[in-house]
Amino acid sequence: MKLTKQFYRRTDTTAVAEELLGCLLHVRTPEGICTGRIVETEAYCGREDRGCHAFGGRRTPRTEVMYLPGGVTYIYICYGIHQMFNIVTHVKDEPHAVLIRAVEPVSGIALMQQRRQTKELHRLARGPGLVGQAFQLDTRMNGLSLTGNDIWLTREPGFETGTVIKSPRVGMNFEGFYKTVPWRFRISGSQFTSPAR
Repeated sequence: MKLTKQFYRRTDTTAVAEELLGCLLHVRTPEGICTGRIVETEAYCGREDRGCHAFGGRRTPRTEVMYLPGGVTYIYICYGIHQMFNIVTHVKDEPHAVLIRAVEPVSGIALMQQRRQTKELHRLARGPGLVGQAFQLDTRMNGLSLTGNDIWLTREPGFETGTVIKSPRVGMNFEGFYKTVPWRFRISGSQFTSPAR
């Protein structure tokens, strides 16, 4: 069943980030549809969160999409090359988002292998930059609705994520409370998550 706007617009972004584990990500491009199971996420929680792009109420052309009602994409470029795929959450003018850090390929695998130039299944989307590359997600898709027919998420009936590992987020280069909050979520035992840090 396709996830609804109401799912994304809840006010607890950490709950959304954890509940996205096990959901299926579907991306339609002219070459075909690729599908994968989300196995790792990180939550970014608005103005108070020093790890969030909208910390302190920052508004730029890049972050403006974060202020939309939840249920749209937030895609930005990191280090000049990596396309980072995020899901905007919460309500209008509350800039929260969930970074999709790793995905287990399910279908459209040959297309992902071609884009990634590797046959190794567990390495196709094992890290946020690789998710963008494998699924051909880029800034041209920024701000797209996740309830449309280009990018959407579904929940598979009966799928159980099992144990979830909660740990600090990657790359938090500052001090204070938000450096160590356990807002990185991974499915325990999955070979498709990014390396532990």
